[in-house]
Amino acid sequence: MARPLEGIRIADFSHVMAGPFASHFLALMGADVVKIEAPGIGDPMRNYGADRRYDGMAPAFIAANCGKRSIVLDLKQPGALDVAKRLIRSSDVVLENFRPGVMERLGLGYEACRALRADIIFCSVSGYGQSGPMRDYPAIDNIVQATSGMMSVNGDPDGPFMRIGFPAVDTYTGTLAAMSILGALLRRAQCGEGQRIDVAMLDAAMVLTATAIVPHLVTGQALPRTGNVGFSGQPTAGVFTAKDGASISLGVVQPVQFERLCDVLRRKDLLTHPDFQTPDLRRRNAAALCAVLAPEFAKRDGAEWERTLSEAGAPCGLVRTIAEAVAMPNLGERGVVTPLHIAGLAEKEDVAAIGAGWTTSSDGPRIDGPPPRLGEHSRTVLRELGYGDAEADALINAGAVREGGR
Repeated sequence: MARPLEGIRIADFSHVMAGPFASHFLALMGADVVKIEAPGIGDPMRNYGADRRYDGMAPAFIAANCGKRSIVLDLKQPGALDVAKRLIRSSDVVLENFRPGVMERLGLGYEACRALRADIIFCSVSGYGQSGPMRDYPAIDNIVQATSGMMSVNGDPDGPFMRIGFPAVDTYTGTLAAMSILGALLRRAQCGEGQRIDVAMLDAAMVLTATAIVPHLVTGQALPRTGNVGFSGQPTAGVFTAKDGASISLGVVQPVQFERLCDVLRRKDLLTHPDFQTPDLRRRNAAALCAVLAPEFAKRDGAEWERTLSEAGAPCGLVRTIAEAVAMPNLGERGVVTPLHIAGLAEKEDVAAIGAGWTTSSDGPRIDGPPPRLGEHSRTVLRELGYGDAEADALINAGAVREGGR
């Protein structure tokens, strides 16, 4: 048996995060992702962050590039352009996230690629799409969090707007791009036709924020910012402090869950209290209910509350640090946190990465190996494309192709 994308090749011209995160999913499902990088530092994400010991293999680069192969091409040189065209001819998908128009100027736009392979799937990822008045605006994650309205719904009601603390737009854009490519591959299997796909970070951010945007579209009213209180606005969907100082997050939003919470707290009197009998009353009298609940949660440690309330059917979770979260044993058992060996990596070579986030009964997604060093597979890919050793040497000596390695 085989994973669903084994035998599928991706010519990946993308860099930084949104594009590489898309091909990350495809690689996990078995696709051969050939990463085309520029001479010099290659993908800028290789050197992301302040710790220069990780240059070439920065942690953020590892997150989106495991199991891929790297070839370095100077696409301004005719010899390298010929290599790129041969690679595209042998590929099922072209993925790129340059500014709109760059691939066309290189001679590798959709029409040029379709001339090389009629059923090619060509996916472009950009900030604001391949058309429209914002087409040429530069964009990175925090900018799109701002322009999409996403920042306006984060933070405390009386505080400043707040960005999500990781590149949520980048990663979600990559997820949507991967899904769109899978859809195009299925369509091609049915009708034999390729497709051009246009994925925009702004569009993806709007989709990600749909549960806040659609209420505005329906009612004309903006949702209030609720800080650490859940989407429901219920005070029992907020954060409380346990006896040991740990923070616990409740998700008690349904009447039956409130009953279970009161039962565990041994405060069934709250069920008949005139201020707390219904969700609307609890929302209206949130401060008073929190004042009652806070001393109750100070009676037990956080881990005990998480276990006791969860077992009773009243949703509760410890607020964990990243270090505490990745140490949870079920994540390793489910393959979410996957051991990874990267030879020569700073500090330690045995680390871990994050998998696909789902499991299957057979042939599931997996990380096949570490990210490639810059140009690590240049000569191998040239051979696969039909270049002899002398031809490969000539391309490398001319600087059209660069070799790298471990």
